[in-house]
Formats: sequence, C-alpha cells, structure tokens
Amino acid sequence: MAEFECRLKQYRLLKGLSQEQLAEKVGVRRETIIRLEKAQYNPSLKLAIDISRAVEAPIEDIFIFE
Repeated sequence: MAEFECRLKQYRLLKGLSQEQLAEKVGVRRETIIRLEKAQYNPSLKLAIDISRAVEAPIEDIFIFE
C-alpha cells in the first residue's frame, strides 16, 4: 500500500495560518487539520483542492503518496 506524507504544516505556517484559521477557510474542523498534519487522514479531492488554494501551493507538494 502507498505511504502517505503530508507537508501541510509547513505550508500552513508559511502563510501564517493557525490550524483553526485554515480549518475555517476550508470548511472543516480543527481536528481534521490536526489529523492531516499527522498523516492520519487522507483528504477528499475537494478538500485537497481547497487546502491547496488556501495555502497557495500545488496539491502534489502538500500531499505525497509513495
């Protein structure tokens, strides 16, 4: 099975966003952002796109499947 790596925290911090602020921007709970940053949750395509737009980084740079 492919391994999942998430670099969301790095991109979120570069934009100066808290977990709560990012969660609000993309319409999820803060717990979802926490789980994503720990690579414990695979986002839906819509959520991945919303996050990518919010932090202004390509999806493939944030979410890595190997």
